[in-house]
Amino acid sequence: MYFNSVFARSKFFIERLSRRNKQILLIFIDVAVLWIAAYSAFVLRLGFQSGLNSSQLAMIVCAPIVTVPIFIQSGLYRMVLRYLPERAFLTIFRAVAISALIWTTLAFFSGSYGGSGVPRTVPFIFGFLALFGTGLSRFAVKWLLSKPEVSLKRRRTLIYGAGRSGSALANAMRDAGMAHILGFVDDDPKLHSRDVNGIRVHDPKNLSSLIENLGIEEIVLSVPSATTDEKLRIGASLAKLPVSVRILPAASGLSTGRFDVQMLEKLDIAQLIGRSAVPPERELIEKVVRGRRILITGAGGSIGSHLAGLVDSYAPAELFLLDNSEFALYRVWRSLHNARQFYPAHIVLGSVAEPAFLRRFFAKHEIDVVFHAAAFKHVDIVEQNIAEAIRNNALGTRNAIEAAYNSGTKTFVLISTDKAVNPSSVMGATKRLCELLLRSYAGLAERKRTGQKFLVVRFGNVIGSSGSVIPLFRDQIARGGPVTVTHKDVTRYFMAASEAVELIVQSAALSEGGETFVLDMGEPVSIYRLAREMVKLAGLTVRDNDNPDGDIAIEFSGLRPGEKLHEDLWYDTNATQRSAHSKILMVRGQTNAHQRAEEALIQLEKAIGELDEGALRDLLFDLIAELNGPRVDGQVVSLPLARGQDAN
Repeated sequence: MYFNSVFARSKFFIERLSRRNKQILLIFIDVAVLWIAAYSAFVLRLGFQSGLNSSQLAMIVCAPIVTVPIFIQSGLYRMVLRYLPERAFLTIFRAVAISALIWTTLAFFSGSYGGSGVPRTVPFIFGFLALFGTGLSRFAVKWLLSKPEVSLKRRRTLIYGAGRSGSALANAMRDAGMAHILGFVDDDPKLHSRDVNGIRVHDPKNLSSLIENLGIEEIVLSVPSATTDEKLRIGASLAKLPVSVRILPAASGLSTGRFDVQMLEKLDIAQLIGRSAVPPERELIEKVVRGRRILITGAGGSIGSHLAGLVDSYAPAELFLLDNSEFALYRVWRSLHNARQFYPAHIVLGSVAEPAFLRRFFAKHEIDVVFHAAAFKHVDIVEQNIAEAIRNNALGTRNAIEAAYNSGTKTFVLISTDKAVNPSSVMGATKRLCELLLRSYAGLAERKRTGQKFLVVRFGNVIGSSGSVIPLFRDQIARGGPVTVTHKDVTRYFMAASEAVELIVQSAALSEGGETFVLDMGEPVSIYRLAREMVKLAGLTVRDNDNPDGDIAIEFSGLRPGEKLHEDLWYDTNATQRSAHSKILMVRGQTNAHQRAEEALIQLEKAIGELDEGALRDLLFDLIAELNGPRVDGQVVSLPLARGQDAN
C-alpha cells in the first residue's frame, strides 16, 4: 500500500514537470550518480578502510563536470524517457566511455594517474558504475511512466508544422490530455534542432527514425499557410508511414489559436486542397438567419444541404427546403438537428421550373430570405440536355426571382459559378444569364425603393460534391484504375462546402443590393497533380513511363464538350474591391440590361419548343454574346454593354 502511494506520488510529480524542468532534474540525478560512481570506484579498488587524499577527492568532484557536457552533446537530455528505446543504451555506453576516457586523461596530465592518485583500474570501475547508474535511472523513469500511458490512452504524437498554429495545437492537445507531444516536424531548416514551447523541432527527413525510436503512433498535420502543392506533397509523404495521420479542418481555429481538438479528422485529400479558412463572423450569419423565414431551393444538393445545416444552427424562425428530388429532401431533412424541436421546418417537393407553383408558395408564406441553389450543374450532362437546362437553370431562376420580388422577399441570394465567366458550356451560359437577370432586378428594387436586396455569390468547385473529381478519382483508385484526367494542364478552383456556405450567408449580410460577390478560392489546383497525389495517399504508386510496374495508371480522356482548361472568377479583375470580410471580394454596379435579359429569356423560352438542341445552344450563346459583348476568335470577352454598365 505504501509502495503504491509513493509510486503514484512520484508519477504525479514527474508528469507535472515541464520538459525543461525534467531535463534539469535529470542532470541533477546524473551529477549525484556520477559522484557516487566515482567515489565507489575508489572505495572498491582501495577498500573501505583507506581514506581518500586530496587528488582523489578532486577527481571525484571533476567526474560530473567532465561527463555531463558529454551527455548533453550526445543528446541524452533530449530523449523522451517515457518512450526511451532499448537502443538508447548504446548511446549511453558511448557517452560514458568517452567521459571515462577524458576523466582518465585529466588525471594523467594532472599527475595524479597511478600510484597514490588514480589507480589504473579505477576508470574502468567508474565507467561500469556510471553506465549502470545513468542507464538504470533512465529506464527506471521509463518504467515509472509507462503505466499512465495505458490508463490515459494518450497517443505518442508528432505535429507536422512548428508555426503559431502548430504550437497552439500542441498546447490544446496536451491540455485535453489526448496526446503526448514528442516533437515537431517542420520543413524550415532554421527551426531544426531548436525548441518551440519546450518541444524539439526535427527535420522531416528523419521521420522514419523518429517513429521507430520514439514509438510514434500518429502525426497531426498543421500547416495552414502552406500552398496546396506543398500540402499535397506533405500528405503523400506521410501516407507512406506506418502511423495514423490526422489533420485539423481549416476552419477549426487555425487563425485564432483556439482549437477544438475533437475535430481532428483522418487525413483526406479534401483537407489538403482546401485552403486556409477564416472562422465565420457569427454576428453576420445571425443577421441573415436568426428569426428569419428562410427558403433554400435545391436544398437536396451539395450546397443546398450544407446551407440547410448552417441555417439549422442559427435559430431561424422557419425553414423551407425545396427540391424536386424526394430522396434528396428526405436525406437533408434527416440531417437537421434542431428542426421541428426549436423551430418549424418544412419539406417542399416541387420544381422552380413551374412558375404557378412558385407564385402560390410565395403568396402563402412570407419568406424573408431566399438562397437559390437549384440548378442542373454537371457540365457534360447539361450539354446533352440543353432544353431542360435552360428550363430549369435560366427560366427557373427567373420564376424564383419574380415570385420573390412580387411577394416582398427582403433578400435573394443567387448561387453562381466560375463557369459563368466567359462561358463555354451551357451550364455556364445559363448561369451567366441568371446573373444578369438578378442584377437587373436589384436595380429595379433600388429604383422603386422596395428595400429588397438581390445579390450574386460566385465561386468554384465544391470539394467532394456529387459528380466532382475527388469522389470519381477515389472510386477509380478503389477499382484499381485507371484514373481518368481530361487534360494534363487542366486546373480548377476548390473550396470546402462548409466554408462556402458560411461565406455565402456572410455575403448576404454585407450586401446593399446589386453586388456580385466572389469568394476567395485561393490558387487553382492542377487536376493531374491531384490525381497523382490521391494515388499516393492511397498508399499506391503511379504507373507511367518512369515506373512501368506502378499500381495505378493515369489516362487522359480529352476535354469534354463545353469544358475549359482553366476557369476564371472575374470578367475584369480591375473592377474588384475588398469587402469587410477578408475572404469575400465584390464588384458593385448596376446593369441596365434588364429588358435585354428578359428578352433573351423570352426568346429562349419560345425556342425550346421550336429548335433542336444544336440550334438552341447556338441561340443561347449568341444571346450571351450580345449581353456580354462581342466575340473575338470565338471567345466571349468582357466588354461593357453600354456607358455606365458593369460586365461583372
